[in-house]
Amino acid sequence: MFEDMAKSPAAWLSGKGDEAAVVLSTRVRLARNVAGCKYPTSADAETCMRVVGYLDSAMARSNVLSEGSYIKASEIDDIDREFLVERHLISPVFLNGELTKALFIGPAERVSIMVNEEDHLRIQALSGGLAPRESYELAIKYETEIGRHLEFDYDPDFGYMTACPTNAGTGMRASVLIHLPGLVLTRDIDKVISKITRSGLLVRGFYGEGSDVLGNLFQVANQNTLGISEEEILSQISRVTQEIIESEAAARQRLMDEAADMVEDKIWRAFGILKYARMLTSEEVMNLLSALRLGQALKIIDFLSIAQINEMLLLSQPAHLQKYYGQQMDPNRRDFVRAQMVREKLRNSH
Repeated sequence: MFEDMAKSPAAWLSGKGDEAAVVLSTRVRLARNVAGCKYPTSADAETCMRVVGYLDSAMARSNVLSEGSYIKASEIDDIDREFLVERHLISPVFLNGELTKALFIGPAERVSIMVNEEDHLRIQALSGGLAPRESYELAIKYETEIGRHLEFDYDPDFGYMTACPTNAGTGMRASVLIHLPGLVLTRDIDKVISKITRSGLLVRGFYGEGSDVLGNLFQVANQNTLGISEEEILSQISRVTQEIIESEAAARQRLMDEAADMVEDKIWRAFGILKYARMLTSEEVMNLLSALRLGQALKIIDFLSIAQINEMLLLSQPAHLQKYYGQQMDPNRRDFVRAQMVREKLRNSH
C-alpha cells in the first residue's frame, strides 16, 4: 500500500487551489474522545485496543468509512512511520510508545484519522491551496459519520472534552502550510510572526508542533479552541493568511525592485546545483527547491510547474526516497540517490 503511495505525490501537493503559489495546503483537525473511556494518555492497553475495535466496527457499518484503509500500528514499521509523517498523514509523536493505535487513510489521502494519539480520535482533512472551508466540511463529514456509531465526550458548557485543555471546546485546529521566502530574505519574517502571534495564531515548523522551519515553509494555526466557534476559527485563519500573503507579495516585489540581479542569481544557482549535484542533503534540497519555487512564482523559472517542484520536495524526503526506490539506505547513500532523483526530474526541463 505505502509502496504505491510513494510513486505519486499526495493530492494536497497538486499545486492546485486558491493561492497555491504561496499556500501549499490547508488542514483542519478535529480532536474527539469516546464517552465512557479513559483517554489514551491515562488509559491501559485494553481500553486503547477497545477504542481501536470501536472504529473497526464503525467502518464495517459505514459506506463512507469503507472507502479507505484501516491499519493497525503493529503493521507499520519504522520507515513507513517516517513516510507517513513526511506525508503529513500522522503527527511525529503518533507512533511513539505502545502500539495500541491505528490509522485510517481516506481516498486520495485527503482524510486521515489517528486512533489513540493524545485523544482517541484525531480526524484531519487536507486540501491543496488556501481552503479552510473545504477542509472543514470534509473533516466534519467523517466526524459526523463516526458520530453515528460512537458517542463523543461532550459537555454542554465546555464543548468537546480533550486530553489537553488547550484543545477543548471545538477541539478544532485549522492550519495552513505556507511558503515565505520573500519575508525571510527581506528579514521581515520576525515582524510578521510577531503580528501573527498577537492575532491569536501559532507559527510552527514544517511538520507542526516542535519541528524546525525547513525550506522557508511555515505552519500557521489557531491557538484558541475554547470560547470561539468553528466559524470564527475558519474566518480568522482565512483573514490572517490573506494578510500574510499580501506581506509576502510586498516582500517579493521589494526584492525585485531593489535586488533583482541577486534574486535571479540565487534562483539560477539553486537550479544549477539541483541539476548537477551528486550529493544533496534533505535540508539542502528543501532550501534549493524553495528558491526554485520562488523563481516559479516570480516567472523567472517558466519551465517547471509548482506541482513538479512540490513533487520533488516530497519525494526527496528520507523515507520517501527509500520507499520510492524500494531499499533501505544510510544517510550518505540517501544524499547520493536524492541528487540522482532530482537530476532525473530536471533532465529535460531546461
